[in-house]
Amino acid sequence: MICIIVYCFRYRSLTGLFKFCLTTKSKLDIEAFLKIHVVSLQRYKFSEVKKMTNSFKVKLGQGGFGAVYQGKLHTGCPVAVKLLNASKGNGEDFINEVSSISKTSHINIVTLLGFCLKGRKKALIYEFMANGSLDKFIYNRGPETIASLRWQNLYQISIGIARGLEYLHRGCNTRILHFDIKPHNILLDENFCPKISDFGLAKLCPRKDSIISMSDTRGTLGYVAPEMCNRHFGGVSHKSDVYSYGMLLLEMVGGRKNINAEASHTSEIYFPHLVYGRLELDNDVRPDELMTAEENEIAKRMTIVGLWCIQTFPNDRPTMSRVVDMLEGNMDSLEMPPKPLLSSPTRSETESSS
Repeated sequence: MICIIVYCFRYRSLTGLFKFCLTTKSKLDIEAFLKIHVVSLQRYKFSEVKKMTNSFKVKLGQGGFGAVYQGKLHTGCPVAVKLLNASKGNGEDFINEVSSISKTSHINIVTLLGFCLKGRKKALIYEFMANGSLDKFIYNRGPETIASLRWQNLYQISIGIARGLEYLHRGCNTRILHFDIKPHNILLDENFCPKISDFGLAKLCPRKDSIISMSDTRGTLGYVAPEMCNRHFGGVSHKSDVYSYGMLLLEMVGGRKNINAEASHTSEIYFPHLVYGRLELDNDVRPDELMTAEENEIAKRMTIVGLWCIQTFPNDRPTMSRVVDMLEGNMDSLEMPPKPLLSSPTRSETESSS
């Protein structure tokens, strides 16, 4: 079986339009790619990576493309080191991450400081995020959770993520589609400033292209837009990231996974439908929490925006620029979105897909 990888991108520079396409596994020359496209990043030997992580002593987390370890540069600067899985031998994930994130510079995008490439050993060195990933805060909210993560914090985090995505979609010379927006891939610094991370599934495309060609489904179950699985819903585009952001936003509001197969009532399995019903009745979106009027307004605002983002058809979803405006604008101007057409999954479906 011939594995064909098509990874093409274009970007504008002072010298004009440049194209770089990787076509097949046999022609995938990572070294050549790095020499042409990655000139500003520090390259480390694997022995240096091993030293900075104290032989990979402290594991911070595990993702689909590899494990992340705590490290420290010789300057004393703390870093996070992602050691990519050796099984990803064709290097697509490595090139996806380096080619996309090395083109970014934004407060809400994690900073790539360097990399290591030695045979099949690949590592990426990132700035260290003291508070880890967002998921550990939103799924265990309660008295035992860090006190500073209040509704105002969640609101600011939601705006920061939206601005980061807006930048990826509109602020770069090349549009970057992330395709894996979820709480696990949102990192928080010491001040709870959110930063989008994990660009292993990212795809670069010219900003003028609204619809892109995709040969595979990318993303994580529960956050993947309908059109990623079935093109009858529409073409794959930056609106696919908007959908994932909406699902993330609703999980921030609900303090739970959007799909809960163990819910005591069928109506509670799919949170977007549950919370939509509460909005229709003008009830609190989180009746289980004692909240101030201001906190209720924040939760309602985030819910309405989230429901707009997960509209079934891409054309019905707002752009990320519009999302930022909705989050920061007048609450009275927010209209109630239509109920998403897709029905909530049954217990058997959620159990078989988990």
